[in-house]
Amino acid sequence: MSEVKKVVLAYSGGLDTSAIVPWLKENYGCEVVAFVADVGQGEEELAGVEEKAIASGASECYVVDLKEELVSEYIYPTLQTGAIYEGTYLLGTSMARPIIAKAQVEVARKVGADALSHGCTGKGNDQVRFESCFSALAPDLKVIAPWREWTLSSRESLLDYLAQRDIPCAASATKIYSRDANIWHISHEGGELENPWNQPSDQVWTWTAAPEQAPDKPEFVSVMVEKGKVVAVNGERYSPYQCLVTLNDIAAKHGVGRVDIVENRLVGMKSRGCYETPGGTVIMAALQAIDELVLDKSSRKWKETYASEFSHLVYDGRWFTPLKDSILAAAQALADCATGEVVLKLYKGQVVAVQKQSVNSLYSEDFATFGEDDVYDQSHAEGFIRLFSLSSRIAALNKQKQS
Repeated sequence: MSEVKKVVLAYSGGLDTSAIVPWLKENYGCEVVAFVADVGQGEEELAGVEEKAIASGASECYVVDLKEELVSEYIYPTLQTGAIYEGTYLLGTSMARPIIAKAQVEVARKVGADALSHGCTGKGNDQVRFESCFSALAPDLKVIAPWREWTLSSRESLLDYLAQRDIPCAASATKIYSRDANIWHISHEGGELENPWNQPSDQVWTWTAAPEQAPDKPEFVSVMVEKGKVVAVNGERYSPYQCLVTLNDIAAKHGVGRVDIVENRLVGMKSRGCYETPGGTVIMAALQAIDELVLDKSSRKWKETYASEFSHLVYDGRWFTPLKDSILAAAQALADCATGEVVLKLYKGQVVAVQKQSVNSLYSEDFATFGEDDVYDQSHAEGFIRLFSLSSRIAALNKQKQS
């Protein structure tokens, strides 16, 4: 272990990484540099994080603001693909991991580190996501995953470990939920959620209002989309990050964006998680509404195909791959026509697109009307149907001959 001289640790200030700092120093005899990614988890989580890192034994701490880049370079491109993991999960944790890993590598290069470390457990997806990114960006750096090495096995043992070394930590044995937050979402695991038969208690949710307690009057919000990207909310143009912040504030009070799912982890087990994604749920509904107008049947079918593939790519931590570049290129081609305005109704946890328009709309009232029209000759449908069903007709005729 002595070959490691300096390691950059992805540090959050929570229980796990607070224990990892002294553990690395004791077991590897190395200098530990803490790296904190500001991905919009909130001021409360970041308050005093540098002091905590130093108090835990880190030689220095870098806090890197990644919020704008996360939304514009990772979340928005993913949204253009329409990716939703297993039909429900909007990939909040997954989308943040590659930018955090990239920034961690950049800090490691800056300080001359020869190793990287993270606090992911051996049961989760994040160990794969981080280390796959490290492999693509810094294959020369050693990766240390303490949860796969140390003998500490529980929250209580970590607390004891810190107490024995007089290292302060705000965590306690009574904090039963594991949470991950960024500007896109908050995830909740653990506690009563480990039994899928248990309903989430009120203590689980921390961001959105309970739909039952949301305002009794619906709110309508206008979203402007340009080439598959939200650029304005209620007529005000913002940066991608500010668009998301604005929609988060509006949607959270209406209880929009709560999901409770059992998902398939990459490592093979199923896990139950509750997610809150208020603004993101509104954005996804707006983009889907524009797609309904501008994409023809074959294009929508193709998008459904690569959306599914991209959801697994992001979930599995394969961001820095040629496949990612290929799918994003396809998504951009279809997004070029995805421009328009959508008005969405937010009410008691639901979001519904109630108005939509686009200069590139393929919807024509002249053709679609149930009233009289002079642009569509319904007699033409007979020939189309005969050709469309020709193979079925031939197969049936063959069966008749054989019988």
